Amino acid sequence: MTETHTILPPKRRLLPTGLICAALRPVLARVVQRVARRHPEMFARIAPYQTADFLIVPVELPFALHLRPDPEAPLLRAVPRDRLPVPDARIEGPFLLLLELVDGESDGDAAFFSRDLIISGNTEAVVSLRNALDDVDGSIAQETADLFGPPGRAILGMLRRRSGRQ
Repeated sequence: MTETHTILPPKRRLLPTGLICAALRPVLARVVQRVARRHPEMFARIAPYQTADFLIVPVELPFALHLRPDPEAPLLRAVPRDRLPVPDARIEGPFLLLLELVDGESDGDAAFFSRDLIISGNTEAVVSLRNALDDVDGSIAQETADLFGPPGRAILGMLRRRSGRQ
């Protein structure tokens, strides 16, 4: 029996991925700086992995997020898929699921065992990151939306509606 594979043309994008990543750079830097300032306990909780490189890959987006939770120099940046750094840990899944995980509204274990979430590399680092996020009072997603005022809150509300929750 011979397998056949359909080769699909690449999706056309309005903007090149490199330009999207460059535009996100200051936004993501502002977000990670604020989280570091408002939640030092989160960084203390992840202490053994503060210099670890996490790659967060939303499967439907043309870029990934590179996170290094170092409280002295926190890093969160968008990286084109063709220029991904070698991470200590990789977390991959649908964007809305990843948002729910950051928001504390989804069960990471269930997502992992249902294969909606793929974890590779240093799983202890990922568990430490998850535990640090779970310990935050409130919602980092909501705090981030609030940082950008009414437009940020509207976008988060739209994303939450798309994921089926308010």
